[in-house]
Amino acid sequence: MNQESQNATVSLNILLPQSIKDFIDQQVANEGFSTSSEYLCELVMDAKDRWVEEQVEQMLIEALDSGEPIEVTPDYWQNKRAELLAKYGNESKAA
Repeated sequence: MNQESQNATVSLNILLPQSIKDFIDQQVANEGFSTSSEYLCELVMDAKDRWVEEQVEQMLIEALDSGEPIEVTPDYWQNKRAELLAKYGNESKAA
């Protein structure tokens, strides 16, 4: 997905109880948002950021539980690179 399509603005219509709409309007006024759309977008982006953080944390926990730790040194990376080049060669240049 290119950057332009990721930032395209689209419309989303939702039905809310009046009390929720009133709360949103109050938050917009109190928190300095220009529109209710801006406020709701901020809430969704915050929720998305929290979700991403949870996913990363889960992956880190899985990595910690995946086996014995190894020391990663410059020699380790040099050996790993040599192994990968031996196994895959210059396939990435052909693509």
